[in-house]
Amino acid sequence: MGLREQLNKRDFRRLIVGQTVSSFGDWMGTLALMYFVLELSDSTTAVGGVLVLRLLPSALGAPVAARVVTRWRRRSVMMWATLVQTGMALALPIVPWLVWVYFWAFMIEVAGLIFLPARDASIPFLIEDEENRHDTGTLEIANGITMATSYGMIPVGAGAFGLILLFSENIGLHGNWRYAVVFWLDALTYLACYFAIRSIPDLGPGPAERREMERTEQEASPRGLLSAVRLPVVRGVLPGVAVVALGLGALFSLGVVFVRNVLTAGPVGFGTLVVLFGVGALVGLLIIHRKVRKLSVQIRVGTAVQGVVIFLMALLGTVAWAFIGAVLFGAAATSALVGGITYLQEALSGVNRNLALTAFHAVLRFGMALAALLAGAAADLLRKAGTAPLGLSPSQFVLAMSGLVVLFGASLIHVPGNGGTPSK
Repeated sequence: MGLREQLNKRDFRRLIVGQTVSSFGDWMGTLALMYFVLELSDSTTAVGGVLVLRLLPSALGAPVAARVVTRWRRRSVMMWATLVQTGMALALPIVPWLVWVYFWAFMIEVAGLIFLPARDASIPFLIEDEENRHDTGTLEIANGITMATSYGMIPVGAGAFGLILLFSENIGLHGNWRYAVVFWLDALTYLACYFAIRSIPDLGPGPAERREMERTEQEASPRGLLSAVRLPVVRGVLPGVAVVALGLGALFSLGVVFVRNVLTAGPVGFGTLVVLFGVGALVGLLIIHRKVRKLSVQIRVGTAVQGVVIFLMALLGTVAWAFIGAVLFGAAATSALVGGITYLQEALSGVNRNLALTAFHAVLRFGMALAALLAGAAADLLRKAGTAPLGLSPSQFVLAMSGLVVLFGASLIHVPGNGGTPSK
């Protein structure tokens, strides 16, 4: 079953529409948050605190998310999460106080961490046929569509953020009010997602899955996420998620400095890189659509390609390779992450699937934030020391080392089973 057949499924299409609109608002709001914090504090350190907000919900909120997604029906979880995020986004810019802004930004991330595993656990239910079956290829395409609508909104959200600021200034809005407009539009996208999910009659679990959940809930609930980490399937996938997050986090942290100081490309060059990353994500989706390989191989190859691309991008330091690398990186990241999500969905069900998907998103978000903080700190230390290891600038050297770590991490991925159609 291909892209067109998937999008013709009414309820899956509604979920994707809601996801797309919400992701657009998320990325627009993320940029607004960074600039808003800079406006309030005039401190780059305070802007770095935004990255911590991405880290803490995964560390502190994951156990809460695990309990919520295993106790409530997915439709209710997703509706309440988006409704709560709507109110939080409205409240965030009202008080121009840094602690107030940090608090609501943190809570929005916690709600997002609850939303994502419920969404991913709903996808197999939505694409099942009349006999409650689905194949690996169909599930992977559905996951690819979901991820493409999420990360494909990065350049769109960035562009919209710039246009909104320009429009706000033209109508006489200045200072903090420019960012308030962005956050309130972000709130509207959460609300649109709420109504899209509300229009879906059921997101599961189905009868068979409910029976399994009833059998396993008493055993799984007290242990929370620890029960997921103990599963061989999860232990096999999470190293891949962690190293993918390392690559994403390093690029997120050092990308602007690398483009400005090494490529001397300026804001337009950085914007082009972001757009090409989104293009690469779509390319990765098309590759998955054309040919389904063993998921274990797909995860390892996608992760290894990321490491090679990051290393060469840093080492060569040319605009041409950076643009080509952005496409390759986006395709490889999409392939690895979609493969990981699909494997967990196929290999597990019921409570274990919900917990595993929560662990997946917690590791991905925690890893990205931690890598961004460490990469930025390492580059700062090298710059202050005035050193140029191997003749490379600090951002180049740290990116190159990150690429090698990602490449080495790919060898640690050992997915149990055949990696194609894992047994439950």
